[in-house]
Amino acid sequence: MSDLALKIKAGRDVPAGEIEVLTFEIGGETFALEAAIVREILDLLPETIVPGSRPFVNAVINFRGKVIPLADIRVAMGMPTAATTIDSRIVVVELDLDGVPSLIGLRTDRVNEVTTLSKANGEPPPRVGLKWPAQFIECLIQREGAFIIFPNLKAIFASKGKSSQPS
Repeated sequence: MSDLALKIKAGRDVPAGEIEVLTFEIGGETFALEAAIVREILDLLPETIVPGSRPFVNAVINFRGKVIPLADIRVAMGMPTAATTIDSRIVVVELDLDGVPSLIGLRTDRVNEVTTLSKANGEPPPRVGLKWPAQFIECLIQREGAFIIFPNLKAIFASKGKSSQPS
């Protein structure tokens, strides 16, 4: 397990009004997920392509003896696909999908850090000028002059799986 994953597992004292998050990059953008849903950070693993599956969840991986879906939220967000690099990682998260706890691997270009952010500073995505489908963005938080994107994973996985272009 990576040092970053150990920090997530150990937990930290989080000030009131803040949440502990894992930040990562996809397509040059910084995304964040609540650390509480992150189960592990993995180096790339062999993938098995699943014919006929949703475009953004087109493969499965073996995670500790369990077969779990591997999702590329960049495809759901309408971003171009990219080749993996030495920094690419899989972030395994546990989501409640239709009342069932589900493990899902998310492809990332790079995992950055575990940090705390004030979600109260989050703003809903603007209705115009956004390059991602607004329904797939929970909120944006500004930090050090840049925006951190909180994806709405439940909305992404509830979608029909076609990449959506912003309107």
